[in-house]
Amino acid sequence: MDLALLRTFVTVHRAGSFTRAAALLGLSQPAVTSQIRTLERQLGRPLFLRQARGVTPTTTGDELAHKAAPHLDALVEIAESGLGDESSMRTLHLAGPPEFTAERALPALVELTGDDGQAFALRASFGNAEETLEGLAAGHHDLAISTARPRGALLTATALCDEEHVLIAGPRWAEEIDTGALRHKGAHALENLPVVEVHESLPFVARYWASVFDSRPAASGTVIVPDLRAVLACAAAGAGLAVLPRYLCAPALERGEVVALLEPAVPPLRTYFLVVRTGTLAMPHIARAHEWLQRAAIDWC
Repeated sequence: MDLALLRTFVTVHRAGSFTRAAALLGLSQPAVTSQIRTLERQLGRPLFLRQARGVTPTTTGDELAHKAAPHLDALVEIAESGLGDESSMRTLHLAGPPEFTAERALPALVELTGDDGQAFALRASFGNAEETLEGLAAGHHDLAISTARPRGALLTATALCDEEHVLIAGPRWAEEIDTGALRHKGAHALENLPVVEVHESLPFVARYWASVFDSRPAASGTVIVPDLRAVLACAAAGAGLAVLPRYLCAPALERGEVVALLEPAVPPLRTYFLVVRTGTLAMPHIARAHEWLQRAAIDWC
């Protein structure tokens, strides 16, 4: 079987579209379609079901991808690392949410970029869970950190750590809020107060309200900034309430720059996952980074 056909097949399977696969491979869409049809004729079975938006793999397609993808990845790794070239250094491509990756993952992995004979170069990119997992499946990343567990057999997820969320505000707002009323009235004590968030949909606040108050937030976002570190800075400056991961706001809480408004008996948690393409943990640099992050996460929980 032609390895070029398998490479095209795996790319289509990961991309979920002939058009996206063609862009990734640097081929025309008709060329990709032709190669998939050739492979289907050789196997005597269809590999994809064509739909209005992309393609869906058949059972045969899923089985072939599960068997072939890890081996193709390993061959690419051998080719890119330079067989017999001891001076070459592997590169780990990491992707994840900007704040957690910057504050937690990257400082831990920097220790593995030294000159110890097993070191690797490190390249990082940021994105939300959907973007990160899509990029991993398409082969743009080697290792991803995600708050969503992927579906299917092509990606393998391992729980990394849980993140506790805290309802905070600057000292001025904390003084005006009756914490006793907050404990008894719940979300009603916070109605119409300004909110700082990362998106208009208030993802952190809405999750906290649902978990702690069993309700939806009544307020809309007063300040919307697409980075949790900026949310913390705005809340500390008095812009309003915010819900943040404890690891991110713990130093500001200790310094009194922000105040935790409530300490529920069961705080809201969000789980982070380490995700790889199935089979790629056979590659030493990916396996080492994967294991290193798991060890580091013991101190994060």
